[in-house]
Amino acid sequence: MSNLETAPQARVCGGRDDVSARPVHELLTGKQVPLGESTVVRRLLPNLGRRMVGAWCFVDHYGPDDIVDEPGMQVAPHPHTGLQTVSWLHDGEVTHRDSVGSLATVRPRELGIMTAGRAIAHSEESPRGHGPVLHGAQLWVAIPDRHRHTEPHFEHHPQLPEVAAPGLRATVILGELDGARSPGAVYSPLVGADLTLAAGAAARLPLERDFEYAVLSMSGSVDVDGVRVEPGALLYLGCGRTELPLRADADSSLLLLGGEPFEEKIVMWWNFVARSGEEIAEARAAWNDAPADRFGEVHGYDGARLLAPALPPVPLKPRGRTR
Repeated sequence: MSNLETAPQARVCGGRDDVSARPVHELLTGKQVPLGESTVVRRLLPNLGRRMVGAWCFVDHYGPDDIVDEPGMQVAPHPHTGLQTVSWLHDGEVTHRDSVGSLATVRPRELGIMTAGRAIAHSEESPRGHGPVLHGAQLWVAIPDRHRHTEPHFEHHPQLPEVAAPGLRATVILGELDGARSPGAVYSPLVGADLTLAAGAAARLPLERDFEYAVLSMSGSVDVDGVRVEPGALLYLGCGRTELPLRADADSSLLLLGGEPFEEKIVMWWNFVARSGEEIAEARAAWNDAPADRFGEVHGYDGARLLAPALPPVPLKPRGRTR
């Protein structure tokens, strides 16, 4: 998924100075951002209060949207560097095409993960004859410096491991949770899991003490460690936890995101993750002027590619993980 803002801010994220070493409760609300022809997303990371959770550096939540008479998701070819994109659906289907020749339709609770590495381009669209509802999340993971120039590739995993407890089912999207490990490629210690809770469920989910965590409410209203989290909100939880109490009065679902605090500083602008403003400028110029040379071509999308917007008039400088 692309960041379609016409004047995106440059953000420097990462580093451990501002990571909470103890459990906290920071409830974050999203910014409404239009995406493509008919989709509006709630952008939860980066946020004015929090820029990263582990290596997770970008979180969009969209839907549930009625797209019976709409085209649904229509995101034209656009570039990425230095990150992984994670597509996660609860309703609907999204067709992925990219410049390394991948073509896949991702369906609910299937993992579509694209490793941009040194450079890739892709498009995302609801297929013709799509279902009536679109609901999901788009997530980005920053790749550590030693791996960020890896060869780009795409993975589609229709089957993922699960962890179950009375009233709770957890699908492991990335990383490992309670001994269950996702087949998706990761480059730093992290976890992503889809939690489904039945009405009346009360459960305790095991966590890693050294990870920082956040939860995104996808549907229903859930008490997370005593804090009520409504759909479309993100609760940052800090570090130092070995378990997470959950209670649901109605059928509900959450995304759990966590990982070791990301030690490196990264510069994130538009759809690029880099280590300096100069790298961002080089990637932007390459995409706008001669995209095939660095990013390749996306074949099969009916429409023009997206051009990168103008760079901000000030140098891209570090501003830390929080603001």
